[in-house]
Amino acid sequence: MTTAQTRIQQARDTALDILKPTQSQIDHGLELHRESIVIETYGLGFRAPVDADALSAARDAGASPLELQDLSENMRMTRWADDPNLREEYRQAWQASGVTCILQNAGEEGNAPERLIKRLARYTYLSDTLDDLLLRASKPRDIIAAKEQDLHCFYMSCNGVPLPGDQVNVEEELRYIRVFFQLGCRMMHLTYNRRNPLGDGCGEPANAGLSDFGRAAIAEMNRTGVIVDVAHSGQKTSLEAAQASQKPVVASHSGAWELTPHCRCKNDDVIRAIADTGGLIGITNIPAFLGKSGDIAALLDHIDYVADRFGVDYLAIGTDNPYTSAAAIDQKVPGSAPSRTRWEALWPADDPLFAPEWKKERQKLSMAWTNWPLFTIGLVQRGYVDEEIRKIIGGNFLRVAQEAWPD
Repeated sequence: MTTAQTRIQQARDTALDILKPTQSQIDHGLELHRESIVIETYGLGFRAPVDADALSAARDAGASPLELQDLSENMRMTRWADDPNLREEYRQAWQASGVTCILQNAGEEGNAPERLIKRLARYTYLSDTLDDLLLRASKPRDIIAAKEQDLHCFYMSCNGVPLPGDQVNVEEELRYIRVFFQLGCRMMHLTYNRRNPLGDGCGEPANAGLSDFGRAAIAEMNRTGVIVDVAHSGQKTSLEAAQASQKPVVASHSGAWELTPHCRCKNDDVIRAIADTGGLIGITNIPAFLGKSGDIAALLDHIDYVADRFGVDYLAIGTDNPYTSAAAIDQKVPGSAPSRTRWEALWPADDPLFAPEWKKERQKLSMAWTNWPLFTIGLVQRGYVDEEIRKIIGGNFLRVAQEAWPD
């Protein structure tokens, strides 16, 4: 057994120890997972190890911090395609997860088109190179086709609406929504943590709402076929976005505020407004956003909360959690000079995300990305019937995608 396979099994054993399902529940959950179209509504993808020697050589040659960041990101995203050993681990991780499609985070946080396009290019390269394993889905029917062909796929998402910053007029400022849609982007964050021209991010203390320009952006996204994502938006911006949209709105990776009052979770008013659009809330598996134990059981608690109050038709799972190569976990990466906090990384000073109680190995292993089949087993254990589970693990998002851009 390889190091990667050993860690995948360790993660699975940890989750099973927490859930303690019966053998019947395990068998049924695994069979249901294998047969279903499984869609992750927001994923960070896969993190490969960097080539430390190449990174050190670039640093010693005087590469700028931005060059080093770009080089490191490119390695972590694309080395799966270029290294035969990593390619095999990549296949094993996909197989262990049973995931059909990831709404792939393919755009760096922010609004600058030249920044957003970098990740989009890298994941396009990855899917084009590994086309015997991975498709780049452009339409909902491509997701279905991937399942039928026993393949996997990306459905691209950007962590921001691309804005050129010209501010000549509203229509001109929104022109890149169409361009990025043509490049394959099917979902966009309205905001990240910080305030932008469209509205407030979830990290802003003022909690102002959607701007006039934000309403225009939503109208253009609706017209073009881009799904509106409010996962990182403030409560009022999220609420008003749902009220303004004529198409389904999603909070692709979030949680229930009433269970965990964290800025990244959505309150009942927001969840209701999202449900009224026909959209969904994807439950993340970031421990600090789930509260309580911060493990797989807490993830299921948030699913239960939304299902009990709003119905299973408005639920999904978006882990916001990558698969990290076994070779990268303890890798010594060449250091660089300390840097200030990134512009978009606005978190409240006392945010529990950085508290040590949310960084325990048991929590981390139970939430491992390859534990997707355990999420399905947990839903079986919680008493959901098969059709409800199929909706939660993929069917609901497929419906949203079809409504956003009909085949």
